[in-house]
Amino acid sequence: MRNAFADEVTQLAKSDKRVVLLSGDIGNKLFDEFKLVDQQRFFNCGIAEANMMGVAAGMALSGFRPIIYTITPFTTTRCFEQIRVDVCYHEAPVVIVGTGSGLSYTELGPTHHSLEDMAILRTLPGMRVMAPSDATELRLTLRACLQQNNPVYIRIGKKGEPNIHGHRTSLEIGKVFVVREGIDITILSAGTILPEVIKAADLLKEQGISAEVISNHTIKPLDNEYLQSAVKRFKLIVTIEEHGLIGGLGGAVAEWSAKENNKVPLLSIGTPDEFMHETGSQEYARKKYGLVAGSIAERVAACLKN
Repeated sequence: MRNAFADEVTQLAKSDKRVVLLSGDIGNKLFDEFKLVDQQRFFNCGIAEANMMGVAAGMALSGFRPIIYTITPFTTTRCFEQIRVDVCYHEAPVVIVGTGSGLSYTELGPTHHSLEDMAILRTLPGMRVMAPSDATELRLTLRACLQQNNPVYIRIGKKGEPNIHGHRTSLEIGKVFVVREGIDITILSAGTILPEVIKAADLLKEQGISAEVISNHTIKPLDNEYLQSAVKRFKLIVTIEEHGLIGGLGGAVAEWSAKENNKVPLLSIGTPDEFMHETGSQEYARKKYGLVAGSIAERVAACLKN
């Protein structure tokens, strides 16, 4: 996804002279092609993310379309006040991109994990929160963001994610994408965990359970129309995310469900309310927290039996 981001932002800069790119001291070689378009529109802001957010807000209010890029915790939790006051309070159309979201940087410890980012940014008035699942969906998300005038947060993976949406040509913020239709349950997936969800749906199919698989790329605003349809068609709604169980996609859908007085059971799968003090690969962390196909299928099947 990182390479796709670099390429797409370069293409956008070619066609839109308002596009400027701000980096938090990472990805310098990654953006060599962007610099060839216009080096004066690339800003390495160093390890000063709070200042970078203020700079981006000022640029947005001056008519530019700034896109911020750095490792997820450093572009979210480290500068939350500046996102709230400088960006959202002024309704500045800044696009904030967090790379290596979730447990992508598991081996670097909790300072580099991002399991709270969607929760905290979802609370901010006017903020859109996006979690594309692959390179294609990321490209479409970036294009959609430049067609609207709200601040947007996009959490992306690191590299090597399977490309599931290669055939897609459009994306609408706030509207889910149906990856696979089903009749028994629906599984709403946020971000790069989608390949495991598809595998889990295959395992459930072997048990006679037909699962609809959804790329829920927009965490805020939710697709109310789809959810209203889902509670009429399915006997279980499942949310899956490489994010904490508090406040992310599962929390957002639970809030919606309570507000709508929904009677359909909701199963939320994510990481527990704890820091991960162990080190290991992303695959190790996903297995630890049950974010792999076999564990997902087991939990869904067990929930349906109860």
